[in-house]
Amino acid sequence: MYDAPAALSEAELRELDAQYCSWGDTVHYVDRPKFFETCDGSYMFDAEGRAYFDLQMWYSTVNFGYRNPRLNAVAHRQLDHLPQAASQHLHREKVELAAFIARGAEARFGAKGRVHFNVGGAQAVEDSLKLVRNAAGGKSRMFAFQGGYHGRTLGASAITSSYRYRRRFGHFGDRAHFVEFPYAFRGPKGMTKEEYGDKCVRDFARLFESEFQGVYDFKAEEAEFAAFYVEPIQGTGGYVIPPLNFFIELKKVLDQYGIMLVVDEVQMGIYRTGKLWAIEHFGVQPDVLVFGKSVTNGLNPLSGVWAKEALINPTVFPPGSTHSTFNANPMGTAVALETLRMAAEGDYETTVPAKGAYFLEGLRDLQTRWPQIGDVDGLGLALRCELCEADGFTPNKALMDRMVVEGLKGDLEVGGKLMGLILNVGGYHKNVITLAPSLDITHSEIDLALTLLESLLRRCVAS
Repeated sequence: MYDAPAALSEAELRELDAQYCSWGDTVHYVDRPKFFETCDGSYMFDAEGRAYFDLQMWYSTVNFGYRNPRLNAVAHRQLDHLPQAASQHLHREKVELAAFIARGAEARFGAKGRVHFNVGGAQAVEDSLKLVRNAAGGKSRMFAFQGGYHGRTLGASAITSSYRYRRRFGHFGDRAHFVEFPYAFRGPKGMTKEEYGDKCVRDFARLFESEFQGVYDFKAEEAEFAAFYVEPIQGTGGYVIPPLNFFIELKKVLDQYGIMLVVDEVQMGIYRTGKLWAIEHFGVQPDVLVFGKSVTNGLNPLSGVWAKEALINPTVFPPGSTHSTFNANPMGTAVALETLRMAAEGDYETTVPAKGAYFLEGLRDLQTRWPQIGDVDGLGLALRCELCEADGFTPNKALMDRMVVEGLKGDLEVGGKLMGLILNVGGYHKNVITLAPSLDITHSEIDLALTLLESLLRRCVAS
């Protein structure tokens, strides 16, 4: 039996990691992953107590800051009250949370629905696949976007556009038909963002012009596809923001041919964009909505699916249709309920757009001085900064990689202090800084973030 020493050095821990930990997750994307000891607000701290400003907040999971006092207090209370309950039993927290989300969805989208819980975003996507396949009579074909990301489980990877997630494992059922997303910065020259969005919808609609496109049977008036899976803003794809009328026009095509709209809000939900759900910006009603990550501020794995009543009522989706031992656990549902209550009491629909606009203005100012910044954009506090060669367009993955590594060294000098900077890599070419800071970030912290970003650019461009 292995007995861990009382205190291991970092070198000893790395040796144990090399021998006993799977490297199949994303930790070892860098040669020497960083060890952290504690966290607070927008910062992670290493063993020496050095602060690292986090501009990705665990992939937009810790929207309300590390060690949020109000949410931590709820977790402690639940731990002392009802920390565990088998999933065949009911508990107050599950029912109240489901009602809170479903009533909110009815107010926002004008449709009655129900909520089903799970433990992670990909798992909730899997549940949604069951829902739409069941509603569509077992159809397994889905539309999804190029650049889209919905998870790495077998079903979710089949509707995620990156082949590298399927290459060694195959996939569950049919691989999705991937449709072009209006990524304006790398779209056709001479087109506005709106014109490019219109083109993408027109190109999609043409798939239904003839039966020989292979998606629609005109005699039976039936599509081969059950649903279209979308992220309102592409997350792993690089925080690509479509034109505001894009989903309205896309939904018209889907409605015409009886195809459901499934909205993946795992990364952009819970006020990241200034709305509870990012799809609210785009004026369409989803049939199914998937959420996760920040619903518990990262304190407990919890995710879920909201679906319209016709798709999820007990007659069509009876007990046992899907299951996870921890799917609506008391710890997760208690913290999620408090997260949503806290967010509703706040003024995030005002503060997030204002802070996002301030941050975006700062990024545009950086862009004027650094030709290596090819594109910046944002919606609320979902911001992108695309790194390029000096021509301002050719993707520069090497610069992105250097900035990630250098930021984690913790030796950026600001005001006589040494700090680090935590960045996230995204984009079709892995050259985009995807910025998802705490929603409670202050204007002075935004100024600090911009200073640290410029320090990194100065160092890494020169190298």
